[in-house]
Amino acid sequence: MTKLALGTHPFLLGFDQLERLVERTAKAKNGYPPYNIEQVSENAFRITLAVAGFAEDDLSITVEDRQLVVRGRHSESEDDRVFLHRGIAARQFQRTFLLADSVQVAGAALKNGLLHVDLIRATPESVVRTIKIRNG
Repeated sequence: MTKLALGTHPFLLGFDQLERLVERTAKAKNGYPPYNIEQVSENAFRITLAVAGFAEDDLSITVEDRQLVVRGRHSESEDDRVFLHRGIAARQFQRTFLLADSVQVAGAALKNGLLHVDLIRATPESVVRTIKIRNG
């Protein structure tokens, strides 16, 4: 049985990047930090990441080439601390989420060790365009 690639199907013209995006997303299997994705309304979503121990200055949120990238890195001021037991993870992380073209980041908030990133989906206008047929 041959594998049918999405980009080669005659009804899916211009979707050849979709297969690459799915493969790239599937490779990111790191489970830290844990997160939730919830649908707040028909066109609004919220990603919540558990970032206990991270301050606002330790976190960065960027959008790079349709990818929402959340990074966490602790400040270097913990060198003088001596732990008898260390059970709280203090490692740096990078978590990426692939965004559709119509999805924008509306804002972010850090509350009680949870980082909330709000997303909105713009509803595209229905455009009907007539294509003129020319001779030869």
